[in-house]
Amino acid sequence: MMTRREGPAKVTGAARYSADMRLPGTLYARILRSPHPHARIAGIDASRAAALPGVRAVLSSANSPAIGWHESSRLFDSTLRYIGDEVAAIAADTPELAEDAARLIEVRYEPLAFDLDGERRKPKLEQRGDIARGLREADVVLEAEYRTQTALHNALEPHGCTALWQGDRLTVYESTQGIFAVRNEVAEKLGLAAEHVRLITEHMGGGFGAKQIAWKHTVIAALLAQRTGRPVQLMLERTAENLASGNRNATRQKLRLAAKRDGTLTAIDVRIDLEQGAYSVGGEDSDVIGTYLTLYRCANVRAEQTALATHLGPAVAFRAPGYAEGNFALESAIDELAERLDMDAIDLRLRNYTTADQREGKSFTSPESLRRCIARTAQAIEWQRKRPGLGFAAHDWAAGGGWPPAQARVEFRSGKARVIVGVQDIGTGSRTALAQIAAEALAIPCDAVEVELGDTAPGLYGPTSAGSATLATLGPAIHEAARAAKAEGSAVAERRDNPKDRSIRTCGAQAVELSVERDTGEVIVKRVVAAHDSGRIVNPLLHASQVIGGITQALGYALSEERIVDARLGEVLNANLEEYKIPTLADIPEIINVSESMPDTEANPTGAKGCGEPPIIPTAAAIANAIHSATGLRIRELPITRDKLINGVR
Repeated sequence: MMTRREGPAKVTGAARYSADMRLPGTLYARILRSPHPHARIAGIDASRAAALPGVRAVLSSANSPAIGWHESSRLFDSTLRYIGDEVAAIAADTPELAEDAARLIEVRYEPLAFDLDGERRKPKLEQRGDIARGLREADVVLEAEYRTQTALHNALEPHGCTALWQGDRLTVYESTQGIFAVRNEVAEKLGLAAEHVRLITEHMGGGFGAKQIAWKHTVIAALLAQRTGRPVQLMLERTAENLASGNRNATRQKLRLAAKRDGTLTAIDVRIDLEQGAYSVGGEDSDVIGTYLTLYRCANVRAEQTALATHLGPAVAFRAPGYAEGNFALESAIDELAERLDMDAIDLRLRNYTTADQREGKSFTSPESLRRCIARTAQAIEWQRKRPGLGFAAHDWAAGGGWPPAQARVEFRSGKARVIVGVQDIGTGSRTALAQIAAEALAIPCDAVEVELGDTAPGLYGPTSAGSATLATLGPAIHEAARAAKAEGSAVAERRDNPKDRSIRTCGAQAVELSVERDTGEVIVKRVVAAHDSGRIVNPLLHASQVIGGITQALGYALSEERIVDARLGEVLNANLEEYKIPTLADIPEIINVSESMPDTEANPTGAKGCGEPPIIPTAAAIANAIHSATGLRIRELPITRDKLINGVR
């Protein structure tokens, strides 16, 4: 089995992350942030900070360029819209000095009324068939409301960069999921030609969706570097990371499911409110309604979602945005419906199995893959041996890749094949999997292939690592370039479009076995079984890592993680890793990955699809269903904490 190429560098400390850059003369920056959820800056005096020995530059709304940001704001705006909004920035000789100087900036705030309930924005609606008719045809109608919490990404590595200028050209060492996307946005904000900005991401410690866009810190670092004539490193501390760099939006989902006695779904009707936060930052389009429209066969569906603007930090994409939230509600409701119909929960899902994308009106390229995942999961968990504490959930997701343009060059140098792509390895092992695809196409050992990525300088455009699309997008381009290079010595290929007449999806199923301590409310997850269709599994070790990582993150989403806000003050109370409860090693159960390789050559020539996001999607619903099986309690709100279970028992 091929192990991770970057593994030795990471475990020995040789791998360089954004915070590891030590360029000669580097300055360190810190940002002063708003202490109010909504306020106007009446005045700002940075003279004491600027006079501190070792402080090299100060930026604020008083002296910074009028760079537009978000829909109606600026880089440093005079109106602040959440606790954590950027007020000013300092560049100094040391990080500690920058922090001290930031505290010397005197700001006169005019506090304004703030809203945590949310101003409703324009709704997004999709529907088919006739909901009223579907409800009339039903023998059973389930009505329920489900809620999911605001969750924080908390990647091991926070957002941050090191920026330096060479003449009129800017180089940024950035922790990002999209070197070209960030390069283009930074260039636009600074009024530069895109080719005058170079983005480099050698390694990164996770992103989970929050690092697929340009955030303010990159432009701030660039401006400070420009003013001082020295490199500037700006890394967010953990509190700032949890306040100002995105979150998974909370939802309230009001759902009606209607079915005939035999289990046939006749109507799905859902109305969803989702918390957007203070700004629409881009990249946060959580498609909560998506799974309602595609997972099960149903002729009559109405799905509507409405964003709520609040005076809290902005939402952004978070691993399977929308689908993790929507799946918890839909798959919990399917189990509730099965109970009312006195049907087996898996039998009800299979009764409404679909082989076509009802949203697009196309057949799936792998129409039977979800059925195979369901069967493998049920067999591995011994579903037919009924016992308390078993729960099940299925899911779907896109992950077909094909986001154009995606380019790859393959050439031969010094007795080795060299693959050059404009994509970044966000911790998933892209260097390894892409080398395997090239080696196979060239019919040479994998050790004879070198992969260069994470740099915009070669000019080969690569997509943002989002939507579980990296391997499915770049793999085919590398495969084609390698085959051409065998004949020509060097070749550049661009990824072709996905098939127009078929729909590509990934999907899967998970089952959970657990117990609940009735006196304490402690949920003890014993094991999680997972089967996911990722097309062809190029590297089983990397695939298993994604499954384990996604389920681990989902355990926190289901049982412990939640941003807590003081409603009186608009203040986040747990913007840290002490009070924000992510799973630890002691919380992780046995995870059994029974996924099988199912090459989908109709999707692309490599047959591979994505696997980064799917494993996080169905876990929360499977846990909720298992808790109901163990206790008889139906908890419709995440996270399922001990107090909810104890109160339910009482």
